[in-house]
Amino acid sequence: MEEIVVGIDVGTTKVCTLVGRVEDDKSIRILGVGIEPSEGIRKGIVVDLEAASRAIKRSVEKAESTSSLEITTAFVSLAGAHVSSVNSRGAAGIPGGIIDFHDMARALEQAQAIAIPHDREIIHVIQRGITVDGQEGVKTPVGMHGYKLEVETHIITAASATVDNIRQCVSAAGVDIQQFVLNPLASAEVVLTEQERQMGVAVCDIGGGTTDLAIYVDGDVWHTMVLAVGGNHITQDIAHGLRLSLSQAEEVKKQQGHAIRSDIGSEEYFLIRPFGEVKDIRLNRQDLAMVIEARVEETFNLILQEIKRSGYDGLLPAGMVLTGGTSALPGISRVASEVLGMPVRTGQPQDLKGLVDKLNSPMYSTSFGLLQWAISMHDHQVAVSGGGKRRSKRPGEKNAGFDTVKNWMKRLLP
Repeated sequence: MEEIVVGIDVGTTKVCTLVGRVEDDKSIRILGVGIEPSEGIRKGIVVDLEAASRAIKRSVEKAESTSSLEITTAFVSLAGAHVSSVNSRGAAGIPGGIIDFHDMARALEQAQAIAIPHDREIIHVIQRGITVDGQEGVKTPVGMHGYKLEVETHIITAASATVDNIRQCVSAAGVDIQQFVLNPLASAEVVLTEQERQMGVAVCDIGGGTTDLAIYVDGDVWHTMVLAVGGNHITQDIAHGLRLSLSQAEEVKKQQGHAIRSDIGSEEYFLIRPFGEVKDIRLNRQDLAMVIEARVEETFNLILQEIKRSGYDGLLPAGMVLTGGTSALPGISRVASEVLGMPVRTGQPQDLKGLVDKLNSPMYSTSFGLLQWAISMHDHQVAVSGGGKRRSKRPGEKNAGFDTVKNWMKRLLP
């Protein structure tokens, strides 16, 4: 049976639903695409249930129409300043002297035994370091001899009310959520190389309403955070500074915007009709770039503060990879490199197959990354049914006995 995976990227500016078929070489062929302007969502948080539900439903219906498949379950992106993370350790004795999945499960369970406020829920438990009998750096402990297993984890939590609101909006489209995936973790699946992950790298997904950061060291996630600033703040600055409507400011940003004022010639102008004017006037592109540069510098100074606060600023020789819609802004990677003092490049989905005309952009890294995340779980469930022949498993429907522990482990560890 062919394997189908579905991702719904619920963003501040767009909702993108992708349906993909997993090929024999583990690549993904895009069968269905549904892109809709986002409504009712601000900075990753639902502010209007009905509007958000409508936008998600339209996106899902478009993806169903283009793929001729019925979507029943999906991986869904998550962002917003309500997301936070903490590191925790768990340990387990090895009664049999040889480590098995049960021992790993017990160590992970202990790592999760931390005080989580009643209004928050765990989104990810990510293994970031394993020690066997004091020996650090173990990658795959199952089958090894030992007496004490220790697991260091990165636990990502989110506000339960916010998560429930998104869950309700997606359910209104007739879709069950297989798993929430934090934006930068999904994006990292498609924009980072294995070498970068091992060396130490930060992935920074700059969307419309939020900037999402994940730091990878020795191949594992070490730190995550979400800033409530994004491309919409640049748009608002342009609208205010040049007396334009938000829609005009967004268009000007995309067509004429640049993050480095000194790269723009003093004689470069464009025509626009601001508020209160009866005809088009000429505006200098340098003035526009000055507004953009100030906001971009401020954003990366906030990111630099967060990296320093995390304590990992000296552990990123591979620098930073920018992605998300705002990363397409000309000059932004140079500003980031100067502010952060590290190499910076822009990343986007590569080697796409199928219905990918619109997807070859950093804007869709999270969308495509959700599908890659599904594959990396090793425990996908069929997410789509077509013509009544394929139906998704319901949440909680798993194998019994040892397989349950094994599959649970695989779901926890990306």
